[in-house]
Amino acid sequence: MARSRFSAPATQAALRAPFLKKVALLPDRAGGEGFPFDLPILGGGGFELSFDMPVTFFVGENGTGKSTVLEAIAAQCGFDPGGGSQQHRYGSAAPVAELARALRLSWLPKVTSGFYLRAESFFNFATYIDTAGDPKYWGGRSLHGQSHGESFLTLFRHRFTGDRRGLYLLDEPEAALSPRRQIEFLGLLRQWEQSGNAQFIIATHSPIILSYPNARLFSFDGGAVHATRFEDTEHYRVTRSFLLDPAAHLAALFAAAEAEPPPDGAVTGSPGSARRDRSRSARRPRRG
Repeated sequence: MARSRFSAPATQAALRAPFLKKVALLPDRAGGEGFPFDLPILGGGGFELSFDMPVTFFVGENGTGKSTVLEAIAAQCGFDPGGGSQQHRYGSAAPVAELARALRLSWLPKVTSGFYLRAESFFNFATYIDTAGDPKYWGGRSLHGQSHGESFLTLFRHRFTGDRRGLYLLDEPEAALSPRRQIEFLGLLRQWEQSGNAQFIIATHSPIILSYPNARLFSFDGGAVHATRFEDTEHYRVTRSFLLDPAAHLAALFAAAEAEPPPDGAVTGSPGSARRDRSRSARRPRRG
């Protein structure tokens, strides 16, 4: 039988990923007001997630709390709020620090290696690495000397590994990747998973990435986190429906927009200007 590129030592075979088993909100520490404790998924203090697969996806509409929960887990693990490993420190603010303190993480075994990718602040991380890091650990090239997508792939190939146990938290990794590169990422994800040493928790809107087989999907929609299937996600259904007939979807969208009354104070043009436009159009010769 062919072995994966990263093969777990025999002594570790009984302790394969996932290593982070559960995340639970402690009610006595969840008494804060406003964000993030006003998120519907945290209402009532009963928030809990159990991880039983090496790869887990957080999926849901904007504003449902996916990235917030992922960032709080990262803070609990000792990762810089702006992204990086436990060794990277560059003074990023931690807006969800209070939520992080209210979470209890259960491990078997506890791992300290890994990485937190936060797509929206990756520019700051790349600046930190280019200033303080050694290029040889990043493929020998400046991260800022590559395209956004290339720098993401450089990170994945040179800093993610199945050689030792690690937890990898990725917030919207598709942000810089073309569809082809997203598929390439899934190939890398497969290698890491097969090593038995890598656990991934990924917040994403990408149907391509969500299609990864044998992963656990948690939907944050509807005010409570619940397990779901890829084909039942709105991301899959909307994308599939649109690609089957984009013209029909766009026609319906534009028709609905034109049927809406203009907002108060909007300039829509005078009746006279509309008549002049129609008159000029009538005089303009048609092109065959």
